[in-house]
Amino acid sequence: MHRKPAFHGTRPLMAVALACAASAAHSVENGAPITPIGIFEFGAGTLPPSSVGATVGVRAASYSASQLRDKRGDRSPVGIKLKVHSASLAIVKTTDVPLLGGTYGFTAVVPYLDMSNRLTIPTPVGPMPLKGTNSAVGDITVAPVVVKWTPSPGLFVNGRLELQLPTGSYKADRLINSSSNHWTASPAVSFTWIGPTGLEVSSNIQLNVHGKNKDTQYQSGIEYQHEFAIGQHVGPWTIGIGGYLNQQLSDDKVNGSKFQDGNRSRVMALGPAISFFDLGSDWPVFWAHAYKEFGARNRSQGTQFAVRAAWSF
Repeated sequence: MHRKPAFHGTRPLMAVALACAASAAHSVENGAPITPIGIFEFGAGTLPPSSVGATVGVRAASYSASQLRDKRGDRSPVGIKLKVHSASLAIVKTTDVPLLGGTYGFTAVVPYLDMSNRLTIPTPVGPMPLKGTNSAVGDITVAPVVVKWTPSPGLFVNGRLELQLPTGSYKADRLINSSSNHWTASPAVSFTWIGPTGLEVSSNIQLNVHGKNKDTQYQSGIEYQHEFAIGQHVGPWTIGIGGYLNQQLSDDKVNGSKFQDGNRSRVMALGPAISFFDLGSDWPVFWAHAYKEFGARNRSQGTQFAVRAAWSF
């Protein structure tokens, strides 16, 4: 994650260099993946049955990028070595309480992020290297309203409203931050369809509506986020491909005015995905994937590896 740092009049050369980096290949305030992406693959529409206890999930992920892409998708002259390692704890509670034709639940996710970013920015006097690190608890996400439906055998659907709260570590003059320093509201719907032959199609679709960073007066545009997986069930295993599309729909703003040409970002990813679910056993549900990004605009382009597991009590 690489947020747009603040600059000061006493450091004009750095200000010019950082502004150059921002305009060359950054969006959603310095190109940061503000909302987690690559979370949902197989079983996206399913939720655990109601129980006295709750379902506990853990996720570990690693994202790395060695290139930035400009608004045309060309490689930026700004060099980058970005690494984001994360570990998250999720709590999911489902109930038998009826709501909107389905049943009610709620969730909370607490992430820990270990990040580093190295930029090499071309300037009239030669390359300028910049380095930043941050290891801290990130922004907590809560979904106070989750509704699950089972419209027909083999079809599972859930809708929810997620709120990402600015609870993480943030400093405006830091090159990289574990917090976005603003709230994000994400209405979302997920579905999973499993056919009679074991073919599965799963997807998660959401909009990310971002608030304003009060320290920088920067407000990122609305994002369309779509994650998916297609695979075949073989015993307790599901094997196939997954990926995501993240497309910014509206312009970034600073102090209420359009930032440059809007600085809209886009990225796609694709790769192998696998899950394990042995109904009736004591084994946890398990997911893993390896995605490679492509088609990036105004942001970094890299690779993501992630594993997830969940236990119900």
